[in-house]
Amino acid sequence: MAESKQNRIVGVSVPRKEGAAKVTGRARYVDDIALPEMWHGITVRSSIARGRILAVRFGDGVRWDEFVIVTAKDIPGRNCVPLFLEDQPLLADGVVNHPEEPVLLLAHPQRELLHKAAGAVQIEYEPLPAVFTIAESERMAPVIWGEDNTFKTFLMEKGDVDSVWKDADHIVEGEYETGAQEQLYIEPNGMIAQASPQEGVTVWGSLQCPFYVHRALKVYFDLPDEKVRVVQTETGGAFGGKEDYPSIIAGHAALLSWKCGHPVKMIYDRLEDMAATTKRHPSRTRHRTAVSKEGKLLGAEIEFVTDGGAYATLSSTVLSRGTIHAAGPYNWPHLRVRSRSLATNTPPSGAFRGFGAPQSLFAMERHMDRIARVVGLAPEELRRRNFLRQGEATATGQLLRDPIDLDKMLTRALEVSGYHEKKARFARENAVSAVKRGMGLASFMHGSGFTGSGERYLDSMVGVEGTVEGRARVLVSSSEFGQGTNTVLCQIAAEALGCEYDDVEIAQPDTSMVPNSGPTVASRTAMIVGKLVESAALGLRQTLLQAGLLQEADAPDAFRAACHGYMQQFGPLKSYSRYEAPLGVFWDDEKYQGDAYPAYAWAVYVAEVAVDTMTYATEVTNFYALQEVGKVLHPVLAAGQIEGGVAQGIGYALYEKVVWSNGRMANNQMTNYIMPTSADLPPVHVYFEEIPFAYGAYGAKGIGELPMDGPAPAILNAIEDATGIAFNRAPLMPEDVLEQMMRMAKGTAQEPQPAEVTR
Repeated sequence: MAESKQNRIVGVSVPRKEGAAKVTGRARYVDDIALPEMWHGITVRSSIARGRILAVRFGDGVRWDEFVIVTAKDIPGRNCVPLFLEDQPLLADGVVNHPEEPVLLLAHPQRELLHKAAGAVQIEYEPLPAVFTIAESERMAPVIWGEDNTFKTFLMEKGDVDSVWKDADHIVEGEYETGAQEQLYIEPNGMIAQASPQEGVTVWGSLQCPFYVHRALKVYFDLPDEKVRVVQTETGGAFGGKEDYPSIIAGHAALLSWKCGHPVKMIYDRLEDMAATTKRHPSRTRHRTAVSKEGKLLGAEIEFVTDGGAYATLSSTVLSRGTIHAAGPYNWPHLRVRSRSLATNTPPSGAFRGFGAPQSLFAMERHMDRIARVVGLAPEELRRRNFLRQGEATATGQLLRDPIDLDKMLTRALEVSGYHEKKARFARENAVSAVKRGMGLASFMHGSGFTGSGERYLDSMVGVEGTVEGRARVLVSSSEFGQGTNTVLCQIAAEALGCEYDDVEIAQPDTSMVPNSGPTVASRTAMIVGKLVESAALGLRQTLLQAGLLQEADAPDAFRAACHGYMQQFGPLKSYSRYEAPLGVFWDDEKYQGDAYPAYAWAVYVAEVAVDTMTYATEVTNFYALQEVGKVLHPVLAAGQIEGGVAQGIGYALYEKVVWSNGRMANNQMTNYIMPTSADLPPVHVYFEEIPFAYGAYGAKGIGELPMDGPAPAILNAIEDATGIAFNRAPLMPEDVLEQMMRMAKGTAQEPQPAEVTR
């Protein structure tokens, strides 16, 4: 091969595969698609948090004979959204458990008539008592519901934590909370369905996980695999919000189509999407930590609790990741983490970038600053004395075999941010300025891939095939929704095949055409699926070599002729690869111990903030993100992932507050749910350390979720540095700063002083 040097394409910022179609308008999103004789659908939702449905009446002024109406009784199969506990109905049947719960569906050929018709449906309820917060669920739910209010619990233990308290120089306690967060993808949920008893069900839509939707439709309609087809259309953002919810809207559209005999399109507007769909789990974390006078972590008890909403959805897996990440990137000789996900009468919580880790890591990194204050160490020095190192074991007992150097990363992050110089200068300036400036940091990690035995359970498969044009096509169910999946997987295939990047294309995710390579979640696409693509592509190249149609020394442009020649002589050219766990990786589900993830990405983030004590507003003025993510496959996309994650993390820390009113999101508009715009964001300085991972595609590890974990604690740590006041809840709004500053002025602040939390 003329260009035999490895990483001829991997590691280069090649053009995005879908870029031209998007910028020219050729890309077709679900609402761009119209099928012949297509009808439109709408959902009629609960107006109360909890109660029994007594009657449904259809009001005057609507020609109801022109509409198709679907209720739970019209579901041919099981009325159950298939996830883990399978407790959520596709349509309410006799009872409702949260506001905006789907009760019935309407379809009509004219979309403009649907909202009037939905408003004319009158549902009579017998209201029942409801709970809306973690504290209320703990206190009241078992009493008013007469049943267990816990979706899932975990216990993670290492060593003997009960033995550490008597000899500790300090015992530091703290409580930390995070709120809900809306994914706020650009494109709301949407789906088109064509369904009939004779032909089965086909749906096209905006989604992350085609085979999740495929499984759900089989359950709703009691159909075999071959009678259900799911096609992902161009998808305008997801961030986890289109992992589980598309199974619901797809089911609704398909039920309407099944009954009316026409294709049915359902597109949510922004208000409905924000009010009805899943959000990040609110959380509460309590820490009790034993520390030596030298600042060594001796042991800890951590209680991590999340608000799962009305139904379990993905709460168990979110809780699992949050539990494992609650320990942070530190070496704990003794540790106990107890975690629970509780039910409330709010719309179900679900997947959101980071998947539980941002909640528990927020608490860990805020608590580390509290410990540093108690012990009398600088925050960076406390972390340095307790970092995990190669050869040590994580909180689950996973031996860190791969190289890791958090010391070096911390040193570099402090240097590039000018941390010490700025911190000293800000301290001088703050004495005479109404705008208080500060520096804060957070160190953290994120596991790549499914937790524990999850990847074995998924049993993912990918394929690479030759096309009649002599090109290669990647066959995966991994979906592109703006993050660069199509581009990176084609880079990996081109590198392995030894062909030109332009000679590789990727198949549209269509369950009738591609194998199940698992969901596009959990920072697994580049590392897990990418490695399978690499393996399948190498297998296809080997087939061409063995056929004598390609030589090792051939230039990349020889692939096209070789591929075309093989198909003329021998027929179809395909290669498949199935997931196999790395050797020596083992997870014990019962003991909740072992190798939690194939690999971890590691990071140190530094935030620079300015707090205006006149307006009580906080601005992030500079942000520095340093991470080790294995091999960087596409530098521009990788930097974009970090910049986007930091932007969402800034929103999580300072802007994005979900306001609840009796279980309903009251600020479900982009005018009153405030996310940071480009004008609100600081310069984000992105730096990578590269330590290739042997079992990832060309050394890659996960990257997409990592940058969500660190910004919020780094920012609140910086705010404490600026103001001298510890804030332990995100998001931190100006009114929260005002309230705490007034309490400080009156001497009634609730923040415990060091003497109250140590002995």
